[in-house]
Parts: sequence; structure tokens; C-alpha cells
Amino acid sequence: MKTLKCRCDMAEIKRVRNFLSEILKKLDISEKDYFMIELSLLEICLNIIKYAYPQEKGEIFIKIWLEENKIFLQIRDYGIPFDPRESEAPELEEIIKNEKKGGFGILLARKLMDGFDYKRQNSQNILTMYKKFKSVDDSKSV
Repeated sequence: MKTLKCRCDMAEIKRVRNFLSEILKKLDISEKDYFMIELSLLEICLNIIKYAYPQEKGEIFIKIWLEENKIFLQIRDYGIPFDPRESEAPELEEIIKNEKKGGFGILLARKLMDGFDYKRQNSQNILTMYKKFKSVDDSKSV
């Protein structure tokens, strides 16, 4: 199990990406799975950075572990309560018409990962996602 604590700041996205890369490059996974996991984690972190702490800068806590043929990513923050499972898909026509940006990050993460669960516990948002693999070398430790 590996963990990372980072500031809720755009400058930390590179650290998150490097942290994940160090773990994923040790696994026997396809480029497609690598991309889906990375995109999902980064989109969730970007949403936390943009919206979880409107008054102050907080922190993001990431935990990654392997279990059977799955890689789990748990993202925690003390920001405002937000259940991403209840987030509705954005209307594409409205986004194009009004030239809005964003709105697809949570939807992407939900679609790209095989499991997506949320709970609010001890004043924390706790999102746990997982991705299944055809083959994961369990002898490699995360």
C-alpha cells in the first residue's frame, strides 16, 4: 500500500501523476488501462482542487493498493461534502452553446473505472475507485 498527502493546489498535480506512475509502471497492465486509471485519478483530484475548499487551501490524501486482480485508489479530503455518484452528466449541447468548460471529469472517472464508491466519514469525503486487470503480477508490491 502506498500513500500520498498533497496540498490542494494545481501545482501538486504533477506530484500526483508521478506518484501514480511509480506504482503503475511496476504492474503488468495495458497502456489503455494505465491511461484510464491516470485520467480518473487526475480528474477527481482536479475537482477537489477546484471545488472542495472554497475558503481555504486544504489537503488531498491518496492511498493505492492491490487486491486480487484489482488496483484500488482511495482519495480523501476534508472539503465540503460532495457525493460524486450523484453528479449528473453534463448536457453536451448546453456546454457547446454556452462555451462552458469542464463538467466531464467525474463522469469520465465513473465510466473508466470498474468500481466507484463514496462515503462521508469523520468529516471527510472518501472516494474509492478500482480497476480490474486481466493479469496483475501479485508478487510485485505497491
